[in-house]
Amino acid sequence: MRILVSPSLDVLDFASDIRTEGLDSLRRFGNVEFYRGDLTSVEAVGTLGVIANSRPIFDEFYEQAADLRIIARWGVGFENVNQEAANRAGVIITTSPVHMSTVAEYAIAQWMATLKRTYTLNHMSHGGDFSLIRTYDAEGSVLGLYGFGRIGQQMARRAKPLLGDSGRLLVHDIRPDIEQLAAEYGAEAVSSPSDLFEQCDTISLHVAGDDPIVNYDLLEQMQPHASLINPSRGNLVNDDDVNRAIREDRLYYYVVDDPVNESRAIHEGNPRIICTNHNGGITTASVERLDSCCVKQVTDAIEGHQPDHILNPKALDHPRVKEFLNL
Repeated sequence: MRILVSPSLDVLDFASDIRTEGLDSLRRFGNVEFYRGDLTSVEAVGTLGVIANSRPIFDEFYEQAADLRIIARWGVGFENVNQEAANRAGVIITTSPVHMSTVAEYAIAQWMATLKRTYTLNHMSHGGDFSLIRTYDAEGSVLGLYGFGRIGQQMARRAKPLLGDSGRLLVHDIRPDIEQLAAEYGAEAVSSPSDLFEQCDTISLHVAGDDPIVNYDLLEQMQPHASLINPSRGNLVNDDDVNRAIREDRLYYYVVDDPVNESRAIHEGNPRIICTNHNGGITTASVERLDSCCVKQVTDAIEGHQPDHILNPKALDHPRVKEFLNL
């Protein structure tokens, strides 16, 4: 038997005693092997559990991995885990939402950096331009959160003291309890994204999914000094539209936690579009939490305990899952 592990857990910069002990503990159940590509039938035979990255998991993997109990996703993205195939095969999928505070801190840091024009001042100074430029305080400004789930709430908790009594925190979310929830954080719920884009000095996106929700129609409503921060998914913002809006001075900065490649290659060389390589949720501390969470989830499933943070509760009704969890 074997446990397949994402190469994310084989990066020397993030080596730790917690990681070493966790991987060692999994060797009680079989060989621990790092996998480098997609999960297909080639990796299926003898696999008992997977600590998975974001690479696609194909139907054939689930169909032929007869011993597989769990896919523990190292992170919270689930676009490529193939829930339907997992439900058919009787395989539990979990996520590890233990780095939410780290992403919130990233968004706070980018909020401060954009208000203070840190990126522009650095670019100017390295180019020999030592001029003073207009920058802005967080206190008294208007911050908008598009999406008010776990990360949005963590950001609100951190942002509210920085806004001060004279600042405003606006939130937009489709959840039915948004007005009550916003009030708990000292925020104001607004009914449409347009309200955020028209009123806010900075907007931070905290929305799940992969379909574009920000296009030129929204971007042209922004104030020229305002900034858009996207620590969620690059595809939430139309790259062509935001690049155009920056060129036209519809907004000042766009920050996205994605590398300058594929559709975002259009941003290459633009000093007011900041791309950060999916690093927003990654710190030494958050990686240790991710490692520990995934190891425990795999261990629980193999030992017959229901793991935390199950993504596909429908799988709990499958006869295979009922058998190995004694449900």
